[in-house]
Amino acid sequence: MNQQHTAASAPLTPAIVPNVLQQHAEDAAILHATRTALTTAPHVRLKHLGRFDDRLAANLDGLLDAGDHAWPACAAELERPRAGSVFTVAALALESGNNEQLTRMCALAEGVPELRSGLLAALGWTAPARLVGVVANLLSSSSPFQRLLGIAASAMHRVDPGIAAGRLTQDPDPMVRARALRAAGELGLYQLVSSLAAAIDDEDPECRFWAAWSAVLLGDRERALEFLAQSVRGAEDLPIELQARAFQLSLQAMGVRAGHELLRQMAADPGNRRRKIQGAGLIGDPAYVPWLIGQMTDEATARLAGEAVSLITGADLALLDLERRPPDTVQAGPNDDPDDPNIDMDPDEGLPWPDSQRVQEWWDGHAVRFSSGDRCFMGSAVTPESCIRVLRHGFQRQRRAAALHLSLSQRGSTLFEHRAPARRQRHELVSMA
Repeated sequence: MNQQHTAASAPLTPAIVPNVLQQHAEDAAILHATRTALTTAPHVRLKHLGRFDDRLAANLDGLLDAGDHAWPACAAELERPRAGSVFTVAALALESGNNEQLTRMCALAEGVPELRSGLLAALGWTAPARLVGVVANLLSSSSPFQRLLGIAASAMHRVDPGIAAGRLTQDPDPMVRARALRAAGELGLYQLVSSLAAAIDDEDPECRFWAAWSAVLLGDRERALEFLAQSVRGAEDLPIELQARAFQLSLQAMGVRAGHELLRQMAADPGNRRRKIQGAGLIGDPAYVPWLIGQMTDEATARLAGEAVSLITGADLALLDLERRPPDTVQAGPNDDPDDPNIDMDPDEGLPWPDSQRVQEWWDGHAVRFSSGDRCFMGSAVTPESCIRVLRHGFQRQRRAAALHLSLSQRGSTLFEHRAPARRQRHELVSMA
């Protein structure tokens, strides 16, 4: 009787199936790559991101539950390393406290820059409690790359790693300085505005950019804003991603008239047509809507123009049945032809195809609600309340604009991280109610 009771009450050891663990590791890597794309997608809301996060977390939990048995499956994924496999191993290492595996991922990411996004994403994904000792060690490291990781991890969780003290923005390594200067804006450290203004003269172009970007976010509408505007005009040789950031923040920080002038200067170059359409939506003047409706008749710009109209008016083209069937000639991404040099994804994938006539009819009935010359964001004036509403219910690109508007209107506030794990975003939004 006692023997039977003991046997029945003994905890069951879960069976370890290598193929299942391998599938968890592979799926987590793939899901990470997809999630990265979803954070900037024009058709994804916070609730959609949350459902996807649950799938990713389930695969990571499957690996975590297997303990040390999971590492061979992770090692197999690293035979052909990609950002997603580095994310998986690093996230598992952080959660389980395996410093050896984390050190391996740091060394791998330092040596192969294309893999760094996976390591950074793992630091952003992991709960803050798991990072306390890890981040402290990174920040005190003699390795510039590890110091950068420490700053980035802190900034993603909106914790000051010591930037307010000024030491990190003076780091001898330009890569570390640039990340610290960026973090100053993300963390809302408005007391550093004068230091950021001085850093616009840094010898490193990315340091100059992030100093100006943060200074504008924290209230500098003079020299720093002019620097960003010059970057948009091509005066600074910057990577495309930074040019896009300069363009968006400049137009959201400028007054409507100044924004008009910047777009007018860009309009002389036919290659800036898409950017002009995007800019019209960011400036938010309803006077652009008729012109944007005209851009909907061209397949190359139709969806982008529809997105800009939505950003101004708040109209959900799909919900209001203002869309049409996609043209048969349009492909969503690369085709199967190995000789086709075009391997780029469709930048407008996920956006509705607007029916210009229906949109015009809708505008004819609603234009009276909008005043030309005023900035309008998602159908209303830019206020903290309207921004928070968009952060709760908008699409990811709209939410990015809302986060910037919110920081620009509230000097010293932290920049809402619209790419963070959905559970963390929801918690912050509750505190903002």
